[in-house]
Amino acid sequence: MSESIQDKAALFATLPAPWPQPLLPAIREALAARPERLVVLDDDPTGTQTVHGVPVLTQWPVAALAEELARSPVFYLLTNSRSLATPQARTLAREVGANLRAAAQQAGRPVVVASRSDSTLRGHYPAEVDALGEALGGGFAGTILAMFFEEGGRFTVGDVHYVQQGTNLVPAAQTEFAQDRSFGYRHSDLRAYVEEKTGGRVRAADVVRVTLDDLRRGGPDAVAARLAQVPAGGVAVVNSAAYRDQEVFVAGLLQAEAAGRRFLYRCAASFVRVRAGLDARPLLSGAEMRGPGTGGGLVVVGSHVAKSSEQLRHLLAAPGVHGVELRVPALLDAASRDAEVAAALRAVATQMAAGQDAVLYTSRDLHTGADTAANLAIGATVSEALCSVVRRLQRPPRFLIAKGGITSSDVATRGLGVRRALVLGQIQPGVPVWRLGDEARFPGMAYVVYPGNVGAPDGIAQAVALLRGG
Repeated sequence: MSESIQDKAALFATLPAPWPQPLLPAIREALAARPERLVVLDDDPTGTQTVHGVPVLTQWPVAALAEELARSPVFYLLTNSRSLATPQARTLAREVGANLRAAAQQAGRPVVVASRSDSTLRGHYPAEVDALGEALGGGFAGTILAMFFEEGGRFTVGDVHYVQQGTNLVPAAQTEFAQDRSFGYRHSDLRAYVEEKTGGRVRAADVVRVTLDDLRRGGPDAVAARLAQVPAGGVAVVNSAAYRDQEVFVAGLLQAEAAGRRFLYRCAASFVRVRAGLDARPLLSGAEMRGPGTGGGLVVVGSHVAKSSEQLRHLLAAPGVHGVELRVPALLDAASRDAEVAAALRAVATQMAAGQDAVLYTSRDLHTGADTAANLAIGATVSEALCSVVRRLQRPPRFLIAKGGITSSDVATRGLGVRRALVLGQIQPGVPVWRLGDEARFPGMAYVVYPGNVGAPDGIAQAVALLRGG
């Protein structure tokens, strides 16, 4: 299929009808008979955006992993590797993989591992997947690339990965995400994307395609037959235009694995829910997210994608919301950094004490360095300033929303001291809410992980209104 903008309704009207039977019950039955645990390495915390009742760990010593493997059929490890340079991301993947391998032996539980990354194709692919596979001991039949994410409007049709914008589907390589300073790419066709990202090690022509015909006409048996064709070290890309397609794929994948094939998964969030056998659940109510705090809430906005800035403008115009800007130039100057952070802390604390909701946000002008390492260093400096304000708060916010993947990860780990949290569900489609554990700075607080590239223009304002009234 050509990489051109498509009308979603018109394109979907040309597709075969979805597989008629729901397959989640059969998937759950198959999983119940198997000993392995599903462990999801999340390169930022937004990958929890489709699941519920699932724990998230932010640290991975062998003993903690073995304990979690003994009690949880599926859990996430928050690596935040997208905030790292490639060599560091590769080292981290090796560390996590080695610890998982040791923990699996200690707990007597084999593991199946998913590397969850951005549905708009940004991330350390294939570097961290390759390193992870090596650390886990190798022997994999290949890698599954499943980037469908319905809640965020990401679909793969004819091997082309699309991002929904309004009523149109835009090939991912024609969106702002493909221009990412650290993770840019040229191809929306996932086969060509694999060749591009592997530097030609895996040729597009050698990538195995799981097509919509396979999923909608052939069913799980056709999927298993396709996966049997993946060569050693090869890649299979998965087309999907609906959750039922993911169900068919996972049912066929389990068949292939039961026959002895072993895969690494590189995926977006929707795949995880189906591979874990989880049903969808309704969006969370305000009462379900109520925490111990009684003052104002706090929103932290670090993401700079266009959607984030648009949502910030709507939020700052909402009643009862007070903005506190962190000026990035002042943060990048060591002489003014401490004073800038201290002033922001005072302003946030004052508003929250008065029962008002504070919005801590970075100035919107984008500051770039000479190369990827410099850009990551700028991002780390700014993120640490945001975390410093959260870390030094003396009273718990009524709720906390963090906007942006890296921002929300850093706020969780370095601002709130989270080691283990529970995913309650979603406040909006694709927007997860965690309940913080007892070890966190504010135990029991509702923490909203708001992805940078998800949500309506007034999405954060709506979330604040619901949490305020909860």
